[in-house]
Amino acid sequence: MQAAHALSQRRAARLIPIERMTLRYTHHRDPQEALRVRLRELAGSRVRYGYRRLTVLLKREGWQVNAKRIYRLYLEEGLIVRTQKRRERAQRQRLPLGQAARPNQKWSMDFVAQRLPDGRWIRVLTVVDQFTRECLTLFADNALSGEKVAIALDKVVPLRGAPESITVDNGTEFASKAMDLWAYKNGVHLDFIRPGKPVENGYIESFNGKLRDECLNVEVFFTLADARRKLHLGRRDYNHHRPHSALDDRTPAEFAVRCSGGKDGGEAALENAARFPLSRRTATAGILGKNNNPSTLLLEVLT
Repeated sequence: MQAAHALSQRRAARLIPIERMTLRYTHHRDPQEALRVRLRELAGSRVRYGYRRLTVLLKREGWQVNAKRIYRLYLEEGLIVRTQKRRERAQRQRLPLGQAARPNQKWSMDFVAQRLPDGRWIRVLTVVDQFTRECLTLFADNALSGEKVAIALDKVVPLRGAPESITVDNGTEFASKAMDLWAYKNGVHLDFIRPGKPVENGYIESFNGKLRDECLNVEVFFTLADARRKLHLGRRDYNHHRPHSALDDRTPAEFAVRCSGGKDGGEAALENAARFPLSRRTATAGILGKNNNPSTLLLEVLT
């Protein structure tokens, strides 16, 4: 205004109107270079993490920050994660899913596929605990039959114990005689979802999406042995380092320890059960019963 109309600062301030002190104010915000450098380093190593998870990682390191400040720096540094926009779909009435009330009560199981540089495909068996969100195993092989699925589960059960049920789809591997025999011997109920309704196994579908986004699309698997090694490291990172928003930004392993009777275990379990997106909080009385045997082991099965 001053340049366009050849006005003095006093005259321009009177016309706006605004105090001349405000007009003369210059910004003196701290550039926070150290925080910016660390934010870029974390975003470079965690390429699919958004600003909220990066905020959690920075707080763990002792930075006194909040999500609003990190979001501002996140935008200024051009670190926005590109996500595919979902198509709008007609609303449908969804049936309520059965909820796990304690660790090791219900598991979910599914497969993901990945292609090697030489063109061959491998399949990965993924298993998660519905309550603690722990990834129990990532078993990779060139082909996975019902027998191999049973072998993979046999490596987990001795360390953790058998669940009451496992939610699976209607694939031939899960509906095979080998899996039926394994379930009978271990006293496990195979809970099959309706055909064409993967949303009924939402826990494993959500985990598979994270695995695809943060591991399979980031790493290059040269051989089957290389894939097994990197999946093992990815599973450790997911269980012990990745903050989970449904667990109050705790890691699945940390939440499992709290549920097993650690410090403030009962209160933490009840408090965080309320944050589960699918939880109805109808069976909280049995979460930490003495007869329950939730696993406190941090599984290190090299699949």
